[in-house]
Amino acid sequence: MSHLEVLPRSAIVRRGQWLTWTTLAYNSLEGILSVAAGALAGSVALVGFGLDSFIEVSASGAAIWRLHRDADAAHRERAERLALRFIAATFVALSAYIAVDALHDLLTRAAPQSSPVGIAIAVASLIVMPVLAAAKRRVASRLRSGALRAEARQTDICMYLSGLLLLGLALNALLGWWWADPVAALLMVPLIAREGIETWRGRYACCDDCGD
Repeated sequence: MSHLEVLPRSAIVRRGQWLTWTTLAYNSLEGILSVAAGALAGSVALVGFGLDSFIEVSASGAAIWRLHRDADAAHRERAERLALRFIAATFVALSAYIAVDALHDLLTRAAPQSSPVGIAIAVASLIVMPVLAAAKRRVASRLRSGALRAEARQTDICMYLSGLLLLGLALNALLGWWWADPVAALLMVPLIAREGIETWRGRYACCDDCGD
């Protein structure tokens, strides 16, 4: 039996709020630092990574709004639907942004520049994001919230993009493969867009696939 199974719903909601606020704060800091470090290093990849963080901040904001309306069952259902639709839209916006950013890099042959701060941010995200995503999935499962499950998926995607950023920096530094980062990002675009479409259609409506 997991720890969450013995907690009252109100306590689980508070845990979800804490996790989502933590994600929002982390992504805000990640975005600011990435854009600043990218501008200083002339790295389009880092700037794009930072702007992506701000898209994810908006999804966390929708999840927080949903959690604040959990106490009233009537308001909870409406908030769930609206938050699910908004998060679905952020998936589509994220996929569109990544596609444009990656194509720009390919056409301009913009190689990711070396940046110790950028590398540190990417490594930190690879450590922090999986922990947050797993914890939020458990909360989503207990609350049977598709919106929270979808927001946890965005946290997963942040982790994947952190890995791609590191991969692009490493392959460019070691092998001169400047195109590795944008190509890898383009491969993720249909997967992210599909998440958005399926979320909009209500794939997570009852959170049937929310696992620990």
